[in-house]
Amino acid sequence: MKVLNIHKRTFNQPKGKLGELLEALSTKNDKIWPYEKWPAMRFKKGLKEGSKGGHGPIRYTIEKFVPNEHIQFKFYKPNGFNGVHRFEISELGNNKTELKHTIKMDVVGFGIFNWIIAIKPLHNALLDDALNKVENHFLSNSPKTEWNIWVKILRKLLK
Repeated sequence: MKVLNIHKRTFNQPKGKLGELLEALSTKNDKIWPYEKWPAMRFKKGLKEGSKGGHGPIRYTIEKFVPNEHIQFKFYKPNGFNGVHRFEISELGNNKTELKHTIKMDVVGFGIFNWIIAIKPLHNALLDDALNKVENHFLSNSPKTEWNIWVKILRKLLK
């Protein structure tokens, strides 16, 4: 099964400001990953190509990292997830920048069930929280997305 899952948001900030946040991903100063509510993203050798890590049961290797542009991770767990996910920053105009997260993978075997039933809804909620975290970093309106009932049930079951 082919999966293409995209989450993006536009910020009224220069590209460099989003680039600073991307470079702090998975550090103690992380302003993108919502580690306050979800398993933290961590890497054994920091944010550099070839470093292995992930979050919770999802494991990946940093395949490409171009500061202020994008970071791409290649999945190696769970089994059946064959592909990548990435964060990328695109300048749309003067002080207007898009932060986009994409999963592009082929899912096989038990991975199909895993993706449809659990990982996809949890991932979608996590990415909403991540984009809200970035927005809250720049603004004081504090956007918050309510998790749907299935996400709430899954989180209780997986505790």
